[in-house]
Amino acid sequence: MPVTSPTYRLSDDQWQQIQDLLPANGRRGGQWKDHRLMIDGILWALSDGGRWRNVPTEFGPWQSVYDRFRSWTRRGLWERILLRLQARKMRAGDIDWELFCIDGTVVRAHQAAAGAPKKTRRPASRRTTPWAAAKGASGRSCT
Repeated sequence: MPVTSPTYRLSDDQWQQIQDLLPANGRRGGQWKDHRLMIDGILWALSDGGRWRNVPTEFGPWQSVYDRFRSWTRRGLWERILLRLQARKMRAGDIDWELFCIDGTVVRAHQAAAGAPKKTRRPASRRTTPWAAAKGASGRSCT
């Protein structure tokens, strides 16, 4: 599947802003693929709705891209990147901290979150066996 849109790739300026936050490569064991290539793959997958199996092979195996994303998520890397970029924009005066908007068409709450009553289950009726049907029809007790 050929990649047609370059919008998910980091520019050189964007890469230089976050490059020093990424973990160093060079520990014992197998070496990681290029971090920039992995971030481009992660951005591609997220722009595709999080369908990791659709990541083009030019970014490496989709499992590697996903594993790197999960590892960095657990380590808090994405939060550190966000804080750095926010601080940069704040110093430039590009952030209006009083203006926040959440699109309600995307953020959905489960009905239970709104205080909907819980469903109560009716007890399941027992299946009537031929022996029980005969007992009920005759009106007699078998004991």
